[in-house]
Amino acid sequence: MPVPEPRQRSVPAAETSHGDLTLLVIEDDPAGSTITVPELSAAAGTRVRVRTARNLTEAARLLTDDVDCILLDLALPVTGAAPGTPPTADAGTPDAGAPRTGTPGGGPRPEPVSERADELAALTHVLRLAPLHAVLALTAQDDTELATEAVRVGAQDYLFRGELDARVLSRAIRYAVERKRADIAQHQLTESRLRAQENARLERGLLPTPLLDGSGLSFAARYRPGRSRALLGGDFYDVVRTPDGTVHAMIGDVCGHGPDEAALGVELRIAWRALTLAGLCGDELLSTLQQVLEHERQSEEIFATLCTVDIAPDGRRAGLCLAGHPAPLLARHGRPAGLLPYEDGGPALGLLPRARWSRRQVELGPAWSLMMYTDGLIEGRVGTGGSERLGQDGMVAMINTRLEQGLAGEELLEAAVAEVRELNGGELTDDVAVLLLGRDPERIRRWGGSAPRSHPASVDRPPCPPVRAARAQRPPL
Repeated sequence: MPVPEPRQRSVPAAETSHGDLTLLVIEDDPAGSTITVPELSAAAGTRVRVRTARNLTEAARLLTDDVDCILLDLALPVTGAAPGTPPTADAGTPDAGAPRTGTPGGGPRPEPVSERADELAALTHVLRLAPLHAVLALTAQDDTELATEAVRVGAQDYLFRGELDARVLSRAIRYAVERKRADIAQHQLTESRLRAQENARLERGLLPTPLLDGSGLSFAARYRPGRSRALLGGDFYDVVRTPDGTVHAMIGDVCGHGPDEAALGVELRIAWRALTLAGLCGDELLSTLQQVLEHERQSEEIFATLCTVDIAPDGRRAGLCLAGHPAPLLARHGRPAGLLPYEDGGPALGLLPRARWSRRQVELGPAWSLMMYTDGLIEGRVGTGGSERLGQDGMVAMINTRLEQGLAGEELLEAAVAEVRELNGGELTDDVAVLLLGRDPERIRRWGGSAPRSHPASVDRPPCPPVRAARAQRPPL
């Protein structure tokens, strides 16, 4: 006859009870045994409801969510179990048909390793059967060694048959339940901390480390994922300097906010860095990134916006490519900040199979700051009732106000993100990524030159080749 699988609760029953406790007694013959459960309703105001089981099969049937504690007689015979091993389904237990739930963390509880392991077979099985329940071990008066071993294996406490009275039993039940709750809470807290540390290390490792050594440019960035308690979202950015002295910057946004979108953003960022260091730029680079996106996305509805900028080695001009992404903001010394031209922008990656992206030449000047951002910065709500969005015009006005206050670099980005959150009336639901590149001639002179030298092997190579009128179709990745 199949044995029903016991239901395991996610929260100990004692957390939801109102002073009453349920005790499951597992003993060979409760009716005629020396185990007598006295009246406990007057003991510290706690009433204990008692259930009895003659074997492990019956115990599995009675082990429901409202059971708080199990009193197990260690002398319970386990028919058919080999010495030192837990009972099997052939011995009338549900192990073969039910999953082994093990410890509160989900792993199996270690088998007892001792010379008396066979005497703890029933306890081992009960601990597997009920990993979230408090367990009291009942043993003979003179067998302290076995009782101590039972606690080491996993029982919360032990009792001797000769001292089983109302006061001792009531106290032991309450103590075992509270200790089990504390053990589970501590275990869950430890697991949560370890998981959070591992996730933090993983996500920090996936965030970019800008490669700008020798460029003389300043760099600042702010990143705020929209997902709760996450470090990484669907937005991504990167900055690298190639051997010819060109600084390449990129910022992008995968539609959506989940972990799949975050993983795709990391893949696109790493692909962009590899392709950039390999010499690709402009339309050729974006076309290859689109192939990567098409191969890696979960569905055909997923797309990504992208903005790339390649700054010439002298720092005075740059090439701009837009793939469905907001145009960067350029601020020059003594002039208000404004958006770079965006009329020549192409579609987002993943929307059109044979899309093309033009590269526009932009004059930066001797001293400038270039801010690249994702739409999470401009789509926050503003105004009464939050019916309007900040938009690009609102962002430009906000940045100009902060520039007039003398803010720059990290302080500028911090103030901008804080103001957007304040205007929105709370946390932003979308991911936000902002990066700021700047060129200051005074700072460059302190670096020992007006501009970084080009790599000897790349002197004759242009920073980024112009877009060709036509190109051969590349084979798929």
